[in-house]
Amino acid sequence: MSSKFTVGRLVLDGERFEVLVNPDPALEFKMGKPVSIEKVLASDVIYSDASKGLRASAEKLRRYFKTDVPSEVAAEILRRGELQITAEQRRRLIDEKRRQIVAFIAKNYVDPATGLPHPVTRIEQALQGAKVSIDPFKPAEEQAKAVIERLRAILPLKMHRVKLRIRVPPAYAGQCLNTLKSMAEVLQSQWGQDGSLTALVEVPPGGQQALLDRLGSITKGGVQVTVER
Repeated sequence: MSSKFTVGRLVLDGERFEVLVNPDPALEFKMGKPVSIEKVLASDVIYSDASKGLRASAEKLRRYFKTDVPSEVAAEILRRGELQITAEQRRRLIDEKRRQIVAFIAKNYVDPATGLPHPVTRIEQALQGAKVSIDPFKPAEEQAKAVIERLRAILPLKMHRVKLRIRVPPAYAGQCLNTLKSMAEVLQSQWGQDGSLTALVEVPPGGQQALLDRLGSITKGGVQVTVER
């Protein structure tokens, strides 16, 4: 097996199915990006053990995959199974996941002493100091919860929300309500007799400006916003 290829693997009822793939297209396919399986595959052979060159029988393919067409089986292996990744791919994935975690913390947590978000560089330095391990495949938001507990020993963090009372003219009320539901937590909403909307929402400090910009764009500046204390 050439070192320039990696392996996709799926085990079903103790039976192993493997396929040789081109590393970068395979990773894109695994992450749900629009990549053709033909570009992914290094060969159209389905193996029971790729390192030994042992092929899976057509009978077993039909039994477990309902087809013995290699491209269809390979796509299923990659979707449901595990993908071997290169050291460079792992480094890139970890770097990207670290940026996502830092962005999540900056957006949702503040310094309790000032009530303001920590600068991104400060959070990055704290991550390095805490020697936090990053999983390249686990969702950033899910990992952030464990990371925050580690960081609190060296970086004061407090989850914070800003309460905003939003008043939207009738012509834009429906569209703005959908935006509020997608970008904030809607605590209260009330429709006026004229079709206008008044809502009380909570947003993280880092998401406040994006929400206001979006509402302002929808209403052409007609939205009214007050901060609730």
